[in-house]
Amino acid sequence: MVPPLQTIAVSRRHTLVWLAGAAGSAHAALPPGEPLLWPEVALLDGSSLGPAQVRDVAWVVVFFSLSCGYCHRHNRRLQALAQRMRGQPLRVLGAVHDQDASAVRTHAQQEGLTFPMTLESSRLHRLLSPRRITPLTCVLDRGTRLREVIPGEMSEDDVMGLARWAQPV
Repeated sequence: MVPPLQTIAVSRRHTLVWLAGAAGSAHAALPPGEPLLWPEVALLDGSSLGPAQVRDVAWVVVFFSLSCGYCHRHNRRLQALAQRMRGQPLRVLGAVHDQDASAVRTHAQQEGLTFPMTLESSRLHRLLSPRRITPLTCVLDRGTRLREVIPGEMSEDDVMGLARWAQPV
């Protein structure tokens, strides 16, 4: 029996289609629209991001690696979004696939990235998406529901469009 196709509109320009339960899916992720029970996540600066900190705030979680040129451009756009949204209920979190904290700090400084980052990308990735692409952007609304899973580099307009998630749903 062939598993059913699931289609999710992940942005105005992207649609994600996959076979539910298809072979090759490394793990089960949160279905879109479902609330996420946010885990306590260690941040690169030594602090942590837990359920209390994510509540009532929309989160743009970007999975990336230091060696990805597409990620560099994408993250600069996300940095601009983070700066634009200061003081508003939307935050950016970088989930870095690389595990060398010193290299990640150096990269963030060189690129001017000030949004929080975690090295616990594998843990978050298992919760949010089976997709194995970088960059991968996942959006949680203010109720911690997964709303968008966007594979690949996004245009500046699309990144800035994520600001809409700061509004109550």
